[in-house]
Amino acid sequence: MGKSVAIVLAAGKGSRMKSDIQKQYLLIKDRPVLYYSLKAFEDSFIDEIVLVTGAEEISYCRDEIVKKYAFTKVTKIVAGGKERYHSVYAGLQAIEDCDYVFIHDGARPFVTEQILTRAYETVKKEHACVVGMPVKDTIKLADESGYAADTPRRDLLWIVQTPQVFSFSLIKEAYTVFLKQEQELRSQGIKMTDDAMVAEMFSDKKIRLVEGSYENIKITTPEDLRIAEALL
Repeated sequence: MGKSVAIVLAAGKGSRMKSDIQKQYLLIKDRPVLYYSLKAFEDSFIDEIVLVTGAEEISYCRDEIVKKYAFTKVTKIVAGGKERYHSVYAGLQAIEDCDYVFIHDGARPFVTEQILTRAYETVKKEHACVVGMPVKDTIKLADESGYAADTPRRDLLWIVQTPQVFSFSLIKEAYTVFLKQEQELRSQGIKMTDDAMVAEMFSDKKIRLVEGSYENIKITTPEDLRIAEALL
C-alpha cells in the first residue's frame, strides 16, 4: 500500500459567512468545522496530515485543535498563501515523501472513509481523480449580458468536491510549472479554481471523476451551518 498524505486547507477567510470567525473554526455541535475534516483523515488509512492555515493561526491550530483532540497524524502545520493554490503548494512543499496526496478543504466536514477509499482505489489506477457528484438541476450558461446562452447536457455535469487526489510527483510537478507561469495566466484572466484544473493544464493525465456524496458539503454560508447541524 503506497504512502498517502492529506493536505487539509484551513487558510480561507470565508467572507461569505458574514462572521468575524473564520468558517473553519465555527462550531458544529460544540466542535469546530475543521475538527470533523481532520477526524475523518485521522481515523482513516491516511498516513500523515499536513494542515495549512493562516500564519497567525498556526499556534491556535496546534494547541486548540491538534493537541486538544489528539490528532496524531498531523505532522506539520504550515502557513498558507494569498490564493488557495498558493496554500496547496505550501502543503506540497512540506511533504518529504509520499506516493499519493489527498487535497481537501477543511470546510468540508462530512468526508467519509468510503469516499476516501473510492478515491484511493481510483488514484492507484488513474494517477489523478476528483470527488464529486452528478448535478441534480438543469444548468444554464449565461452570456455577458445575463441571458441564457446554452443548456449543457445535465447527464455530463458534475459538482466537484474534495478531496482531489493525485500521484504526488504528478501534482507537485504540475503546480511547479503552473506557478512559474502564474502572472502570465492571471494577465490572460485565467484563474485556477481547483487542483484538477492545474493537473489538466500542466500534466498529460486525464482526471477521473469519483462518486463522493451529496452530504459532502462545503461550509460557505450561514445556511450551510444549519444544514451541517441537521446532518450531524
